[in-house]
Amino acid sequence: MAAASTHYPWYKKEDTDAFFALFQNNIANFIVIAITMLGMGFPSSIVYGQVLPGAAIAVMVGNFYYAWSAARLARKESRTDVTALSYGISTPVMFVFLFGVLLPAKQLTGDTELAWKVAVAACFISGAIEAAISLIGRWVQYHLPRAAMLGAVAGVALTFIAGEMLFKTLEVPVIGLLVLAIIIVGLVARVSMPFKLPASLFAIIVGTAMAYLIGDAGSERFSDAFTHLGFYPLLPNLAWFEGLGLLFTGMLAVLTVVLPITLYNAIETMNNVEAMEAAGDKYDVRECQAVDGVGTMIGALFGGVFPTTVYIATVGAKWMGAGRGYSLLNGAVYALATMTGLIAALAAIIPVSVVAPILVFVGMSMIATAFQANDTRYYPAVALAMLPYFANYIMTRFSRGAGEVVSDISSAIVVMGQGAMFMAILLGAMTVSVIDHQFRRAAVFALIAAGFSFVGLMHAPQLALNAAPQFVLGYLAMALLFAYFSFQEAPHKR
Repeated sequence: MAAASTHYPWYKKEDTDAFFALFQNNIANFIVIAITMLGMGFPSSIVYGQVLPGAAIAVMVGNFYYAWSAARLARKESRTDVTALSYGISTPVMFVFLFGVLLPAKQLTGDTELAWKVAVAACFISGAIEAAISLIGRWVQYHLPRAAMLGAVAGVALTFIAGEMLFKTLEVPVIGLLVLAIIIVGLVARVSMPFKLPASLFAIIVGTAMAYLIGDAGSERFSDAFTHLGFYPLLPNLAWFEGLGLLFTGMLAVLTVVLPITLYNAIETMNNVEAMEAAGDKYDVRECQAVDGVGTMIGALFGGVFPTTVYIATVGAKWMGAGRGYSLLNGAVYALATMTGLIAALAAIIPVSVVAPILVFVGMSMIATAFQANDTRYYPAVALAMLPYFANYIMTRFSRGAGEVVSDISSAIVVMGQGAMFMAILLGAMTVSVIDHQFRRAAVFALIAAGFSFVGLMHAPQLALNAAPQFVLGYLAMALLFAYFSFQEAPHKR
């Protein structure tokens, strides 16, 4: 007798919580993009008419694809608890493109439209590179220890998501702490909310109502919210093609930023896919990297300037029990919200202190997964891999002024933050190898770190030969030490 086919629902209650978490995470990035670009002098016609619609197209394409991919996995394994991968703009990548591509392009050209076209071309190239990297994605995933990859992701979660959002939560403690309590009760302890509302939706309703009751939000929010309402069609354009000519004729220096950040993006996708496998859903890392690259390229065809990736919030959605519905809804709502200008309106109506605690939970779940998915003996490797992101967070937030701002604390903060993802993974991989007494493997990772430092992928502001000589020597010294212990242990293994 044939087995009954598994019914994988299009939408379920848990998708609502995951939708709000992913939507709020992405909307935070969209709002930062808008505020920053407007502050740089880019006109609203480019920001709201080109950049955000292009980003929305990329988000929609990726989320729809990953919803389909989740359904395919559910059919293959006859399961109903498969969670679709989250998809969006990586926060560190976003800041690099803002201050490493858009701003220099504007300074060099003196023209906002030309700068935007250069950034669109850079984004298109970034997507093409990531699609090419997908050919070796599985090999890299197999050879890099899980503790190193998840530790690096946990570092991002601790600093850019949980840490920063906790700061935002406490800016208005009466609201933020109440909403955080609702999130802990509803999403961590899994206690049902009144009227059986999803915890994140209940938190938003209660938090927003309290904000208006105590005067933290007033009627001016509504007037500000509707100033950018309108119709912004999602239409392709040739900005990417025109930008390629500008890029290769006079702005090749921008590509020295694009290459390392694209490698970072590909590794972030790999790390987040690894985290989902640890949580129970196994996706093909090569396919995901290819999809992320193609999604980025499609977004560029519509005027977007920010690469997209499998999102760090995926494990949070898995913890919430989400399926594919949250991904479908996120893609559709983003397209609609961008076309109508509702993103700016929603951001103005809902206070940050209401949104932030939900993102704290996303960061918490990612950090917890990094430890839960590894044996206890690898905890030191996970912890060490998290640390470079403290430096990266400070460096990113202060942008070009970081060196001067933190000089009295330590001269190593900026160089540690440059290429933090690579440093995190390689230090974590060395530590795992040493814990397992695989000293030869640890030496190889140290040599790779020396090579990355030599060409400027780590500890340097840009690609160049002999970019960070002191770090090259340091990693070579580590390699020699590991090689010594490898030879010392060799006779005992015979």
